[in-house]
Amino acid sequence: MPPVLLSRTIDPVLGVFTGCLAYYLFENNPRTALPPGNKLGDLIQWKWTRWQEQRSAKLLKSA
Repeated sequence: MPPVLLSRTIDPVLGVFTGCLAYYLFENNPRTALPPGNKLGDLIQWKWTRWQEQRSAKLLKSA
């Protein structure tokens, strides 16, 4: 097992923070800029509205 860097609780938090920061920088870097509509927030919003539409259609069908 590799040695613990800071502590057992801070290491996972540091890893998640580093990953989120890296993804934020990836999305906002002008050289690697994603096309409009393909950012994570836009994709989550699209998936959420699609799920809501499917759920409402399913509820209307069963009622």
